[in-house]
Amino acid sequence: MRSTAVTSIRPPYDPELEVGRASLPGAGIEPMNIAEMRRFTNHRPSPNQLTRDGTVIVAEKLIPGPAGAPDITVLIMSPARGAGPWPAVYHTHGGAMVAGDRYLGAIALAEWVETLGIVAVSVEYRLAPEHPHPAPVEDCYAGLEWIAQNADELRVDPDRIVVFGSSAGGGLAAGVALLARDRKGPALRYQMLGCPMLDDRMLTPSSCMPDVESTNFKTGIETGWTALLGDAAGGPEVSVYASPARADDLSGLPPAYIDVGGSEIFLDEAVDYATRLSHAGVPVELHVWPGGFHGFNSLVPHAAVSQTANQTRLAYLTRNLI
Repeated sequence: MRSTAVTSIRPPYDPELEVGRASLPGAGIEPMNIAEMRRFTNHRPSPNQLTRDGTVIVAEKLIPGPAGAPDITVLIMSPARGAGPWPAVYHTHGGAMVAGDRYLGAIALAEWVETLGIVAVSVEYRLAPEHPHPAPVEDCYAGLEWIAQNADELRVDPDRIVVFGSSAGGGLAAGVALLARDRKGPALRYQMLGCPMLDDRMLTPSSCMPDVESTNFKTGIETGWTALLGDAAGGPEVSVYASPARADDLSGLPPAYIDVGGSEIFLDEAVDYATRLSHAGVPVELHVWPGGFHGFNSLVPHAAVSQTANQTRLAYLTRNLI
């Protein structure tokens, strides 16, 4: 059961983002249910958007899931030119743990493949509530193990693997990094967490902002946590691999890039996680984008602050991987 927390006042949205947000599907004041979330995220890119005029090779593969679980599908995007081995970005998609698929965010990944010369692998993990914890994070971890075990076939450098996700995918990416450390699994070079969904307790001031938009978004996120964790959500018995903000020991994790909107409910948990990683001796690059709502840089990509945020992610990868 969740208890009350101190509330905060939401800073105003960036004016350009405010205009773009008003025209988005699902921008009304009512929270979406799971079926609506799934419809909202079910937009498969065209082949052209992914192949980028033939510079990117797109493939899909069925790979082994966790022990005793079904196989899972991954989307693989590789440079059409060159022989590798290339760095790899392993992508865990968003969708509040209940929606989305391997194609969510794939257009941006394809741009990274073309621009940076990397391999991008996006995993189709099982969704809650049909498949509650630990199914989603275990599927994601199985995908990481598969990349490491098949690095030669993928023409991937196993010493340059980054796990990257946004929103629920950011929480899953953090959970995968914790699993890889604790199981002494594949070595991750970096973890990139975009506006990450890290804490099922949702008691930070920014998660309790008392305006209609934030309250209804919070209701949708609570729906996701309940779908994932059932009655345990918000209580004392929740795994750190489901809710990484609960982890007491963050030492020994890969360097982190964390970014978040300055006007969204995940602000505090993202900043707190970055701070605690730093205190545990983990190098961290943290960006708080003023006036940004949740997912602003993908939902309103033409806005100036979105372009800066996306260019900054690209610069981080360029500086550290290429």
